[in-house]
Amino acid sequence: MIVRDRARGTFAGPAGLVLAAAAALGAAGCGSSTSPAAVGAGGSSSSAPGSASSSAPALSGTVTVFAAASLNKTFTALGRQFEAAHPGVTVKFSFGGSDTLAAQITQGAPADVFAAASTTTMNTVVKAGDNADTPTVFVKNQLEIAVAPNDPLKIATLADLARPGVKVALCAPSVPCGAAAQKALAAAHVKLTPVTQEQDVTSALTKVELGSVDAALVYHTDVAGAGGKVQGIDFTAAAAAINTYPIAVLKDAPNPNAAKAFEDFILSDTGESYLLRAGFIKP
Repeated sequence: MIVRDRARGTFAGPAGLVLAAAAALGAAGCGSSTSPAAVGAGGSSSSAPGSASSSAPALSGTVTVFAAASLNKTFTALGRQFEAAHPGVTVKFSFGGSDTLAAQITQGAPADVFAAASTTTMNTVVKAGDNADTPTVFVKNQLEIAVAPNDPLKIATLADLARPGVKVALCAPSVPCGAAAQKALAAAHVKLTPVTQEQDVTSALTKVELGSVDAALVYHTDVAGAGGKVQGIDFTAAAAAINTYPIAVLKDAPNPNAAKAFEDFILSDTGESYLLRAGFIKP
């Protein structure tokens, strides 16, 4: 697959991510929160928040975004900012496991933008020819062990998850967070049998929040966004399983102009800054 990394201006084939620079956009204040500079269909910034560039068509209608479950809170907030900058646009999200979303796209589900939690799942869409532009990596993410706030079992390492009686939730291997978990466990030489394998990272985290399991391997951003409902534990082997998040406009996007503008906003300095504050890693 070919994926473009916005941090650099070089390109690579299937052996590596394709790297490309993305244009930065300035942020503009709107009420009590930071509002993004409006982005036209061609990716240019407008002179005022909420207004379109004089050279770009005015945006309107609904833009449907299929996005990895781990992007739920951040993309929902960024979607509201995008709507504030473009009053004629409504952003509709469908969050879930990236593999499930990719399969839906290749089967003809109507969507404008796909933001995946791995290049592998984005590759499903690319191989089917369903992307309209080259996917761009916009952030990365790293695993943590999520446990209850008081951590009654005193879990401190990845090896502790393999102790007898410890109930662990993992994402299914086909899901990006599950594939990352398998890589991390292999790197740490830890073997364990989860009591459940979930279809997205949000479901795995919820198992910990509800007390159904003692621990789960989820992303750092999920722990950070849980509002104290779980405690996160870093582990060294997580560095061996960092996931990259690519985004692309889809070939049959019902609203291609708004789709391109939304993609450009996520790739802008405003979008990146918000994602980094939420705990994502710079690409």
